[in-house]
Amino acid sequence: MRELWMQVNQWLEADKPVALATVVDLRGSSLRPAGSKMAMTDHEEIIGSVSGGCVETAVYEEAQQVMRSGKPRLVHYGVSNENAWSVGLTCGGSIGVLVESLGSPEARQMFESLSKALEKNQLAAQVTGLDGEQIGRRMLVWPDGSFEGSLGDAAIDQTAARLAQAQFQSQDVCQAVVDTPEGPTKVFVDVFAPPPRLIVVGAVHIAIPLVELANTLGFHTVVVDARAAFATRERFPDADELIVEWPAKALEKLELNESCYVAALSHDEKFDIPVLQVALASRARYIGVLGSRKTHEKRLQSLREMGVPPEQFNRIHAPIGLDLGSIQPEEIALSIMAEIVAARHGR
Repeated sequence: MRELWMQVNQWLEADKPVALATVVDLRGSSLRPAGSKMAMTDHEEIIGSVSGGCVETAVYEEAQQVMRSGKPRLVHYGVSNENAWSVGLTCGGSIGVLVESLGSPEARQMFESLSKALEKNQLAAQVTGLDGEQIGRRMLVWPDGSFEGSLGDAAIDQTAARLAQAQFQSQDVCQAVVDTPEGPTKVFVDVFAPPPRLIVVGAVHIAIPLVELANTLGFHTVVVDARAAFATRERFPDADELIVEWPAKALEKLELNESCYVAALSHDEKFDIPVLQVALASRARYIGVLGSRKTHEKRLQSLREMGVPPEQFNRIHAPIGLDLGSIQPEEIALSIMAEIVAARHGR
């Protein structure tokens, strides 16, 4: 996504006509998920994909018309269409693709605002109208409920902002129906999340393969330990950040949000309990801690005594990781990462 945004910025800076195609409806099987994007100019310059290659040519042709007219179009491709075989969508599914021009001042302003959010690793959502008078109209929504842009009506905007806020926790895209004075209209909520961050507390042996695996899956990895002898580049050559500091203080500075995943592996209560207190007070998407169930019960009692609301305890994954029968450090790392991936996708 970031590569696509950077390329589009270069095209816009060069004053090239640009169209953006987004998968806003998906039924059955498809090689690309909803929210997938493809950007193109009028000179056969293309980046991204909406179907893995099946309908790109047809979408490119639609985009040329959209760039000339300036009017967005919602097009559908699927096995039920008479042109399904001609465009190559033979995988058994159907997709709806919104094709928009970025030529208007409003579209460019929205794109610039979204680009700035991506640069700053801020969580944001864009709501786009899909039919009627709202088609192609956009609004950008922030986690606190504020927004810029409009779908054309104040009441619709408030409803759309609430829809976007509801998607921030799952960070999934969705299509929804909003009531308007002219009747129901469809909107697409597209969530733009920062790269996921895995904060590993405790530079222990299990953390080494965990960081390697997380990096492979595209996570920004942070290893935190108060012991300088453990948190070294020799032990963690692939970690994006190494922080030698009291873990709870380090987590407070990291500003945990919906894109953060915390794995407490130190197995030392003077580290783990304060870390859990900080993590539970944040919007971290995942909190896991190493140790037995008996040990965890003692932790929970300590957290109660520290004033942590018991209703927060169900956010803690303990013992950490899926039950794969893991024994070796690499196997335990796999079980932890599997649980994190499941949490990331709401499973």
